[in-house]
Amino acid sequence: MSESVQVVGGGLVGALSSIFLAKHGHTVSLFERRPDMRRASISAGRSINLAVTARGLKALEEVGLREAVMKIAIPMKGRMLHDIEGNMTFVPYGQKAHEVIYSVSRGELNKLLLTKAEAYPNVTIRFDQRCTAYDAKTRTLSFHDEQQGKDHQLVAPRVLGTDGSASVLRHALSLHATGFGQTEDMLDYGYKELVIPATATGGFAMEKEALHIWPRKNYMLIALPNMDGSFTVTLFYPHKGAESFETLTTPEAVQAFFAQQFPDALKLMPDLTAVFFGNPTGAMVTVKSFPWHIGDQLMLLGDASHAIVPFFGQGMNSGFEDCSALGTLLSTHTDDWQQLFSQLEADRKPNADAIADLALENFVEMRDTVADAKFQLKKQIGFALEARYPGRFIPRYAMVVFHPEISYARAQALGVEQDRILSELAADITDVAQLNWEHAEQLMEGYSGAKAA
Repeated sequence: MSESVQVVGGGLVGALSSIFLAKHGHTVSLFERRPDMRRASISAGRSINLAVTARGLKALEEVGLREAVMKIAIPMKGRMLHDIEGNMTFVPYGQKAHEVIYSVSRGELNKLLLTKAEAYPNVTIRFDQRCTAYDAKTRTLSFHDEQQGKDHQLVAPRVLGTDGSASVLRHALSLHATGFGQTEDMLDYGYKELVIPATATGGFAMEKEALHIWPRKNYMLIALPNMDGSFTVTLFYPHKGAESFETLTTPEAVQAFFAQQFPDALKLMPDLTAVFFGNPTGAMVTVKSFPWHIGDQLMLLGDASHAIVPFFGQGMNSGFEDCSALGTLLSTHTDDWQQLFSQLEADRKPNADAIADLALENFVEMRDTVADAKFQLKKQIGFALEARYPGRFIPRYAMVVFHPEISYARAQALGVEQDRILSELAADITDVAQLNWEHAEQLMEGYSGAKAA
């Protein structure tokens, strides 16, 4: 049965969830606080480049957008590690041809999703509409029209809250939902978005098909390729302390810091200090909340209910997986929205918590252990086990990034088992050729194995 649904937040998850709702015949009103980014310039500097992976691509394929997204995406086959002398080491993400991730512009992807949503006759998008409140008792949404400077309200029997980590809808839910609880953990690191421009001939100044990382133990620099030949560069650095953004307050300090820690990157950034001080220092937060819904009237999706830090490249992908799960349930719960919301929450909450924890763990890996010889040996042993036990041993990274049929929660649990096995096998060797296969066989006998869940 067709119903009217208000979606609050026109970002990536809001736009994609609107498409899924429209596909199932519902009438959608999508409200976005910003102007239409397809017609107005939206300021940069606060958006980390996105990596779209198998989970996100699966959801995009379900609405017929995979091919269009791939046209604006660049494959990244692994991590290119840059040491302090400028030496580079390539570490592949997987050992199969399809095991790559894709760099995509957040803005271009959002525009694509909005255009797809707007193509449905049963979707209306209203821009410059900042949601200020939601009254659960009267099912009333309040908005401020940023263009006209006026406030207005509307009765909204069915609402999807996709309004990001600082969600107004989550706050409203907290006032009305029984037993509501949430944590908002700010990472004590910030980020600064920078740029390596294209070469004079419009080419890439570094290897195109890689995610570049300059790991420096307690902090790091990363770079993702863009379609125009440039790289979006991001410095992840503590907010406070002896080595922190507090100390990078002058052009001379920034120049000296990059000369000492990232000399090869510095050579490729002629406008470093201008960009550094022109862009804000961003903050990162992990949000865990519960419940995500009120009865049949309000449901939170994406960052509104489970924001994560960006270090597994799964923030958008987990949000898109929310949308895919919504689409599946819309096919089976055609007129029972309370059951649909309850089931969606039950399915997604454990996985949202799992990927939140995995993302924090991966930050340590990216900035520190990825350059460690023992870490790289364990990765090689994992590949060897995967080759010996195909379908049974799938490295944790691959489960998270390349296997949407394996839930985040399952990947997290198996990852703990795997680390024990890999640590034991790597303990007394320095090369994967020295691997004791008899010992490996014994350890694998007790391993749960990768099964879809």
